[in-house]
Amino acid sequence: MDTPATTDTSRYAVSRTAAEWRQRLSDLEYHVLRESGTERPFTGEFTDTTTEGVYSCRACGAELFTSTTKFESHCGWPSFYAPLAGDRVEYLADESIPGRPRVEVRCASCGSHLGHVFEGEGYGTPTDQRYCINSVCLTLRPTSAD
Repeated sequence: MDTPATTDTSRYAVSRTAAEWRQRLSDLEYHVLRESGTERPFTGEFTDTTTEGVYSCRACGAELFTSTTKFESHCGWPSFYAPLAGDRVEYLADESIPGRPRVEVRCASCGSHLGHVFEGEGYGTPTDQRYCINSVCLTLRPTSAD
């Protein structure tokens, strides 16, 4: 499967060359967002955050998730049960692990890798889904300055 770094990204509203992304992002951000990497579990800034607000794509700023859909999954990455709107993210089949097909979640505005979505894990969320998202892919705009 192509990674966002090698996929034609000209179809996205926000389109940059690999060199431009490298200039804008740290090494870890680039690896995860543009090369479909994964940050180490329990190391991300937003894993345990309970601050109310809106989570946006770190690469392009598109609003993706709200704190109202974030829940404790104890998996090591921030988990949400739904994106802000269905068209904010896109889904790709991910068969990079033999025998364990997954669904990759990308930002629909810039094509950056965010994480994966899983269903039927028994978390009791309204959608029965867990969007397992890398913290390094997100920024958080708090709803208030508490």
